[in-house]
Amino acid sequence: MSKYEIIDCIMEINRTAKQDFLDQFSTEDLDLYLEHLMEVDLEEIALCA
Repeated sequence: MSKYEIIDCIMEINRTAKQDFLDQFSTEDLDLYLEHLMEVDLEEIALCA
């Protein structure tokens, strides 16, 4: 994924995240953050089930 695709995904999960802020980070850092958000999101779903 491109940097901006990753940012879009992050902003879908973390609605408080702003593109201007996320633009400061490298693609690698953003990818790691997205992976973390996806893990947390899945854990939340599992706890609610």
